[in-house]
Amino acid sequence: MQDAERLNYHTAKFLISAPTLATCPADDGAEVAFAGRSNAGKSSAINTLTQQNALARTSKTPGRTQLINFFTVGSTAERRLVDLPGYGFAKVPESVKLEWQRHLADYLRRRRSLKGTILVMDVRHPLTEFDQMMLGWADNERMPVHLLLTKADKLKRGAAMSALQKVRSAMREWEDLVSVQLFSSHNRQGVDELSARLDSWLLEKADI
Repeated sequence: MQDAERLNYHTAKFLISAPTLATCPADDGAEVAFAGRSNAGKSSAINTLTQQNALARTSKTPGRTQLINFFTVGSTAERRLVDLPGYGFAKVPESVKLEWQRHLADYLRRRRSLKGTILVMDVRHPLTEFDQMMLGWADNERMPVHLLLTKADKLKRGAAMSALQKVRSAMREWEDLVSVQLFSSHNRQGVDELSARLDSWLLEKADI
C-alpha cells in the first residue's frame, strides 16, 4: 500500500443483505468482515467508522442482525465492509442459531475476497467463548484478525490500558496474525487506528 493511499469510509453505502454464501456478491475485490457478540457494539463501531448513524442496524434487542450485510467503500463495489450476524444474547430458537452458525462458517472458510476480520468485543468482557471460536477458526485458516476492544469510555484510562495489555498477553502466541486496540463509539477513540488497519487489508496488492 502506498503511503498516500487511503480509503474514505464516510463514502460507505449499503450494497446487499445475504442470508447464505450463495447469495453474497461476486467473490472478487477485497472485503473485511466485522464479527462479534450481539452486545459487543459491532454495529455502533461500523456507524462510528463511517460517520453514518444508521448504516449498520443497531438495536436495544441484541441479535437483530441475522443476515450477512455488505457495504461498499469508494466509487465501486471492489472494496467492501461486511457486517456478520451477531451471537450470544439473541432470543431465537436454538435451531435458528445453529443455522446462522452454519452460514457464518461457510462465509468465513470459503470467501476468497475476505482479507481480514475485525473481531469486536466489549473491553469489560473480552475473549468470550464465541471470541475463542473465531480466533480458532482464524488460526486454522491463517486469516489475520484485529481485535476491537469497544466501550473503552466505560473504564478509566488505567483500567482500559490494563485490559488492553491482558488481551495482548493472551494473544502472544498468535501475534503474527492478531492485533489489538481500544475503541469507543461514544468519543470516537481509536477510529484512525481502525481505519489504518482496514486500509492495510483493503488496499493491499494481490499477488501476481
